[in-house]
Amino acid sequence: MQNRDHRHLGILAHSAEGAALSFQTFCREGFARLGPHAHPDVTLDLIPLSRSMPHWESGDYHAVRAILRESADRLAAAGADFFICPDNTAHLAFELDGDPYPIPGLHIAEVVADEAAARGHRKIGILGTRFTMEGPVYPRALAARGIDSAAPDAADRATVDTIIFDELVNGVFTDAGRAAYRRVIEHLAAAGCDAVALVCTEIPLLVTPGTSPLPTLDSTRLQARAAFEVAINARALPTWRGGPPVTPPPPAPAPAPALQN
Repeated sequence: MQNRDHRHLGILAHSAEGAALSFQTFCREGFARLGPHAHPDVTLDLIPLSRSMPHWESGDYHAVRAILRESADRLAAAGADFFICPDNTAHLAFELDGDPYPIPGLHIAEVVADEAAARGHRKIGILGTRFTMEGPVYPRALAARGIDSAAPDAADRATVDTIIFDELVNGVFTDAGRAAYRRVIEHLAAAGCDAVALVCTEIPLLVTPGTSPLPTLDSTRLQARAAFEVAINARALPTWRGGPPVTPPPPAPAPAPALQN
């Protein structure tokens, strides 16, 4: 029987490797904080990525949103109180206007942007699929908190995206891929970034804090740990149900010091 002091998490998965990392992170947080074998209830639903990829390639994000909605409906039917989707690219579809999702979701870019602000970062490099690196999700979320962002140049974006789809989503993690990502992160550092957001769910499995030239923001683990806080009632239940999220206004500039007479 579910502990009613806890909320039931639904993981709305979009790719297998990233969803597995999210699931493990959530459960292991429970083991560490609630005791051996303990964690709030969690249900994971995964529709094969092969159904969505043609729509990603054609730019039909509304079709992707409809597929993701199928998963959300199944999570709601399973009793989930809220959901997370550990796939950053999927949030391009989530943010489209449409019917509200049946349960609220914890938006991954909002979690990452909050963490970037809490750490005092000023410019974040974005590493993810080409859809995410070229899309508005992270620039918007970061700018709402007064943080600048930068994507790799075209050649580096192609490198990052190819490794994701040819290797990472298939569970292939190589030294050559890690070295390529290091070079891309070094380029972002040279462009003035003071941290890099790993905003494809599989990238943290390849690039760890010890191998990155810049401090990392691991979107998968940050979101899963924030979800744990929601599940144990240490964080408010989210209200976002798809569509553009409501973000706080950017901070006002500090007032100029008073002139001394």
